[in-house]
Amino acid sequence: MADQGLYQSQTQKLAIGPQMQQSLQILQAPTLDLRQIIQQEININPVLELESPEVSLEDTAPEDPADRDELDSMSQMDEEWREYWAQSMMQSPNRRTDDQERWQFLMDSIVVPMTLQEHLTTQLRTSEIKDPVLIKNLEFLIGSIDDRGFLHSTVEELSLQHGIPVDDLHEAKATLITFDPVGVGSEDLRECLMIQLDRLSKRQSLAYRLVDMYLEDLANKRYPILARKLGMPIEQISRAADFISTLDPRPASRFSVSSNNYVNPDIIVERQAGEWVPVMNGDELPHLRLSNAYKDMLGQSDSSTEVRNYIRDKIRSGKFLIRSIQQRQQTIHKIAVKILAHQQEFLENGTSQLRPLNMAQVADEVGVHETTVSRAISGKYMATPHGVFELKFFFSHGVKTDSGEDLSNTSVKNAISDLIKTEPKSKPLSDDKLAKLLDKQGIKVARRTVAKYREALGILPSHLRKSFS
Repeated sequence: MADQGLYQSQTQKLAIGPQMQQSLQILQAPTLDLRQIIQQEININPVLELESPEVSLEDTAPEDPADRDELDSMSQMDEEWREYWAQSMMQSPNRRTDDQERWQFLMDSIVVPMTLQEHLTTQLRTSEIKDPVLIKNLEFLIGSIDDRGFLHSTVEELSLQHGIPVDDLHEAKATLITFDPVGVGSEDLRECLMIQLDRLSKRQSLAYRLVDMYLEDLANKRYPILARKLGMPIEQISRAADFISTLDPRPASRFSVSSNNYVNPDIIVERQAGEWVPVMNGDELPHLRLSNAYKDMLGQSDSSTEVRNYIRDKIRSGKFLIRSIQQRQQTIHKIAVKILAHQQEFLENGTSQLRPLNMAQVADEVGVHETTVSRAISGKYMATPHGVFELKFFFSHGVKTDSGEDLSNTSVKNAISDLIKTEPKSKPLSDDKLAKLLDKQGIKVARRTVAKYREALGILPSHLRKSFS
């Protein structure tokens, strides 16, 4: 039996202090999250102020030499921050007022969208239904609808789980499926499509029969098999399938909460003196300064040691926050400069000319670690002449062309998409054929790579893209 007892051992661990954790959090945070971080710091640190630094920190000289050194450091940092802020403003002075007005108009224009449950409840409240039991069961079913517009369980399962008579729930569901949007309250896709066809007076149609009895074959475009089963021309099956494709498989889609999403770019690319340059968008980033009132308290000889120590601690914390924000902005700007240097063809000609770029390459040029680049570009956006893109968009692997040029995988995806857009609908291009056509363009990629890129684009395989009409 092994000896038991207490032993001491010495190990080394790398611990990240609270300030370093805060610095990394600031670097990685998108602008909106950074605003929240700043507001939280203002709430707990009275030395921080949200206003332009109009008053110099050199107005009052403390008697204590240690306090004088503290304030000299504050003055230098405050001057550095003002200089950095002024440079950001000078890069695009004519845009500030107009941008602020457009931003305010945008914020005023955004409305809170109505949810599907609110929409259905409004219909219930304005209906002529008076039966309290039916109303209660309808409210229960409305609360059981998922983000597609379907019931998350069958009526039988809901009855068993919640002890509600199944006949009462069937009655409530029969009422619910008459509400808008058409198909809401269905238990599955098949029922959803059948309800929509029935509402269009297509109950006796071929489309209704296909959905009712052959939905799997229909989804996989097995039109020749369906034509043999039903004894009718394949063109007739194809026309019915085309009509079914116009129906809504997700009745709740228009109530998606993402409809008002808005991206405020951190960087705006502008052409200045014939060169593409990144301009930091500081409109939404608050400007912090250290409070003169607390500086005065630190310089007063009658302040107690406890008060002085408290103020010094808060000043150090505020200084570190301001320096971290400044460092964040400078790091993002440096990375943006390197991105633009590598992506000149993209800026001139669009996404088809995007070049391969990796984070290690940019990290080496900027003089930081690769993980710093990864954190700095996370959730940050750049407004370019060809649209607003997340900074991660500009980092991708690539392939070699016959001419020896590097081409990013984004450009290869665009080339695949362009080929599929112009393919014959009756004879769509297979992955193997796409690879051969790309090879003729000087882009050498394997068939399995084409399949991977096609799937990433959300494009179906060739047999599901085929049109029989």
